[in-house]
Amino acid sequence: MSTVQVQSREHALAARKAKRVQAEALGVDERFISRMVETFYDAIRQDELLAPIFAERISDWPPHLERMKTFWRSVLFNSGEFSGNPMQKHMVIPGLTEFHFERWLTLFYATLRSLEVEQEGTLLVATRARSIADSLLTGISLRRDGLTGSKAGKNLPHV
Repeated sequence: MSTVQVQSREHALAARKAKRVQAEALGVDERFISRMVETFYDAIRQDELLAPIFAERISDWPPHLERMKTFWRSVLFNSGEFSGNPMQKHMVIPGLTEFHFERWLTLFYATLRSLEVEQEGTLLVATRARSIADSLLTGISLRRDGLTGSKAGKNLPHV
């Protein structure tokens, strides 16, 4: 490994550590992420609009929940442990609209508020969730509607 590669790797590891330390200082640690995912998907499975969409695709919930915990650790800690393509998974779901993403965010924000340790931690996670929802909705809309779909997520709720 060259000196530049070593320095680049060290820089990446330091950045990951700093991101995790920052999140943990706001109460967003692995335990919080685990509770958040469990609580959120409990709400999803009881939701009239979203439960059927998930039920059609997920038959074995424990592995899905573990995958979502890995996803959120990667998002919030930049841990690099998640591999997958959420966009591809969502693009194949017929009929997803802004209404579905609004509901997803509403449930997500309610979950965050119910588990809140620090208001800034809630804002950190909520901002990332909204960005993800916006990205997914925009990707779906671009595929379906072309360039007119490029601002699809502009009306999604903020926490």
